[in-house]
Amino acid sequence: MTDAKKNKGSVTIVVFSGELDKAIAAYVIATAAASMGMGVNMFFTFWGMNVIKKRGGLIKGRHWMQKMLNVMNYGHAKKLALSRMNMLGIGPAMLKTMMSQKRVPTLHEFIQTAASLGVKMYACEMSMSVMGLKKEDFIDECAGVIGAVSYLADAKESNVNLFI
Repeated sequence: MTDAKKNKGSVTIVVFSGELDKAIAAYVIATAAASMGMGVNMFFTFWGMNVIKKRGGLIKGRHWMQKMLNVMNYGHAKKLALSRMNMLGIGPAMLKTMMSQKRVPTLHEFIQTAASLGVKMYACEMSMSVMGLKKEDFIDECAGVIGAVSYLADAKESNVNLFI
């Protein structure tokens, strides 16, 4: 993190949830902080990794349990459920329509904006290992793969730490 960013403060966000509304909330905070000149690191772990996974490739993993987990947990930014009122997929469609009518960016647009503002997005090394995922399974905006120790080292120096 640069000294200039440190002087304005920094934010770390653990994204544990792979639900659309929570992912949007994480990106609203991340882009707001970045636009204020704060350094922002997002750490995606377990179901939160669906937010930054690429589309396609349903069956991933080295053995049948990893493959089965990834079939049951198939997701990417355009295929996330809501935390409440998902209604077999109708809820996310309604939310996306209402957001569009109010000119709120899509999750994909939030991800692109965050990256352009310098927000760093990292996949969790341990979660990837458990699920049989590789760096190539994530969107280009994903800055890399880090473990909990690296996340905690950054969080320790951060002014704001959030878990979503």
